[in-house]
Amino acid sequence: MSTQLLERGIQVFQGYNPKHLASDIDLVIVGNVISRGNPAIEYVLDNHLPYTSGPAWLAENILSHRTVLAVAGTHGKTTTTSLLTWLLQCAGLAPGFLIGGVPENFGVSARLGELPYFVIEADEYDSAFFDKRSKFVHYHPDIAILNNLEFDHADIFSNLEAIKQQFHFLIRTVPRNGLLITHAEDENLQSVLQKGCWTKTQTFSQQAGNWRAALIVKDGSHFRVMHEGQAVGEAHSPLLGEHNVENTLAALAAATHVGVPIQTSLQALATFKNVKRRLEIKSTLHEIIIYDDFAHHPTAILKTLAGLRAKIGEARLIAVLEFGSYTMRSGVHQADLECALAPADLIFCKSPALDWGLQELLHRFKQKTFVYDNVETLILNLAPQLRAKDHVVIMSNTHFEGIHQRLIDCIA
Repeated sequence: MSTQLLERGIQVFQGYNPKHLASDIDLVIVGNVISRGNPAIEYVLDNHLPYTSGPAWLAENILSHRTVLAVAGTHGKTTTTSLLTWLLQCAGLAPGFLIGGVPENFGVSARLGELPYFVIEADEYDSAFFDKRSKFVHYHPDIAILNNLEFDHADIFSNLEAIKQQFHFLIRTVPRNGLLITHAEDENLQSVLQKGCWTKTQTFSQQAGNWRAALIVKDGSHFRVMHEGQAVGEAHSPLLGEHNVENTLAALAAATHVGVPIQTSLQALATFKNVKRRLEIKSTLHEIIIYDDFAHHPTAILKTLAGLRAKIGEARLIAVLEFGSYTMRSGVHQADLECALAPADLIFCKSPALDWGLQELLHRFKQKTFVYDNVETLILNLAPQLRAKDHVVIMSNTHFEGIHQRLIDCIA
């Protein structure tokens, strides 16, 4: 992000020195990584400088003038937001967007675009140290996609019910002449809707709902799209996995609602380039395919690996995992790891700093599984085992200490 800002002539100061804050500053926008005790925010408070949160500023200055399409859910937000934006772009609508990643069709994560449409990734993480509501509560979407709902972000949510409450708040902001597009078979979303819903809904999933899919190719790259029980076209997708089939259905539903013909959307789908760090191929050196993937929740890990397995057949699939998020580092999802990693033939992990019994857990795995205390040792042990036709999926929500390029250099 600092690179994107610099490319646009925006000065970037490293660190949180109060001297970076000019005396004539108009407004301080506070990111949700900032906590009390941070020297910059303490200076802001002590000197009564005007401040707000990023979501609040965005809502007041950008979104209030737009028709907002928001994509929420535990998984698939970035991909679905990027895809929906591309569908509108190919229909000539030139939407504005804000995406928590870099969609490769655009090369940037945000732009103002043209009126009226603005597509936004609607994150459930909190807004700021002084506003613990989810960011998406500020956005007041006209159309909201609710992809799925599971427990995540254990650093700010005490349990699943706390997250459900935030999703309920989101639903309360969608106007009655808007649209909610929800997963038809997600029980957690259904329980949220039962708390109250004042907006027309459409549903999607492979097997149920207004929008459905019939797989033609097992890996999800080719499927028939069904709307209200009628086949409306065939989708040829660059995305893999049944989860991405459902992400696509949600995007198609939203695009159709704002007037994009289904055939226009299906043609656009074939040219979609996805988002960086979503099964992004980093190297094919020596016919060893190395991917970078953002998956860090057991459900996302399983769906990513299962989708790739359906694509590659019997080729060796090697999972390299860092427990990067707070939720994963703390072992909240340890009971789901064996199932999540089941599609892999070999598993390599970097040990989390907090000992929650990972070594003992991995002994139960059917595959050969290796755990190392540092990235250097992991690479030195992984590299000699790689051979042509292997698929190596490196999964983390951090930069993982540059493991991707370090592994490539090691096998060069």
